[in-house]
Amino acid sequence: MGEKRVEITKVAVIGGGTMGSGIAEVCAKSGLDTIVMEPEAAAAEAAQARINGSMDKAVARGRLSEEDRANTGALLSYTTDINALSDRDLVIEAIVENEQIKLDLFKRLDEVTPEHCILASNTSSIPLINLGTATKRPERVLGLHFFNPATVQKLCEIVVSIATDDAVVVACEKFAQNTLGKETIRSKDRAGFIVNRLLVPYLLQAISLLDTGQVTAEDIDNGMMFGCAHPMGPLTLCDLIGLDTIKSVADVLYEEFKEPTYAPPPKLKRMVAAGHLGRKTGKGFYNY
Repeated sequence: MGEKRVEITKVAVIGGGTMGSGIAEVCAKSGLDTIVMEPEAAAAEAAQARINGSMDKAVARGRLSEEDRANTGALLSYTTDINALSDRDLVIEAIVENEQIKLDLFKRLDEVTPEHCILASNTSSIPLINLGTATKRPERVLGLHFFNPATVQKLCEIVVSIATDDAVVVACEKFAQNTLGKETIRSKDRAGFIVNRLLVPYLLQAISLLDTGQVTAEDIDNGMMFGCAHPMGPLTLCDLIGLDTIKSVADVLYEEFKEPTYAPPPKLKRMVAAGHLGRKTGKGFYNY
């Protein structure tokens, strides 16, 4: 059959939440035919509203011209039908951080997308080899881990499984750098990759420190902002990411390495159980 092509001009993003909508917006702004897929019509409409709102804000702030906004909008489409992805060159999964749900999705994507299509995950912790071996094309599966908000943050982690083909890795690095204008770093397929393996213990320590009752959330955050020049404090960042996501990543890290520094602290477990997940629920370490 010959070598499968790696040119990327048609993209799909599965999941139109905060991360997925940001990734889709970046792709469309870069001139790519971009489909956003959600399983339900209401979620697809919400994703469209989220992206339109983001672009409207960019226009109002002078970061996007009306012409570019119109061009970007024309490149975006929304669907609830996975079969609409039958002509894509790259599919980026950005759904809930649940391994079984992702495995089921990758099996289905393997059935409906063309042979040359690269299947990528925005996962922050789940092993890419597990997702790859759920398909018949593990050599074309890798991680493209964007950071929130994807429209602003410059980094994209390229996560390479033991089965990922070198040509696919190079193509995705060029895609992220040259097409999307991102900075890239390359990581082996280990839980947490590079950034979260360093970041999550820091966030967990901030939660544990708060739980001692010796310091306030504001003082923890101000200490890191004004003492270490961080753009936001760790507890504010936890609320932005979502405490359920923090716990899921910590669980995966602890399962992989069995190091106490990765274990979710009791306060985090209780807050997730209570549904206090941060900005998305209106209550976390702060009220919104």
